[in-house]
Amino acid sequence: MKDDAGHRGADRRPAGPEQPRTPDGRYFVVRGRLWRLSNPALDPAERERLVQQLMTARHAVRMAKGDPDALRAARSSVDAAKRALGERGPPWWTDGAPDYNRRLVGNTPYAGWFETVSAKDTG
Repeated sequence: MKDDAGHRGADRRPAGPEQPRTPDGRYFVVRGRLWRLSNPALDPAERERLVQQLMTARHAVRMAKGDPDALRAARSSVDAAKRALGERGPPWWTDGAPDYNRRLVGNTPYAGWFETVSAKDTG
């Protein structure tokens, strides 16, 4: 099953113990790809409100199948929630480091770190 952006459902799982997080807390890794985490500076109540908004928007995407206008509006709502959470749009960090969201970890400066994490999982 694909989500609102055309990605397989497993790619949008929240970071958990099975998905390693980069040491700087900016990304989690699923199937070798970096996915940006939410902004950790968000107020917990605001984060919860935005997550609920995201879940509502994702539900609207599922319900809008067959209605191009409703689907477009629902996808726009998903994008707005993800941007507010810091998962899309300009990076939430302020040190000027580039954003590697959705990139293969092996093609980023995180490659060496990921090799050590992967080795622990298979060793």
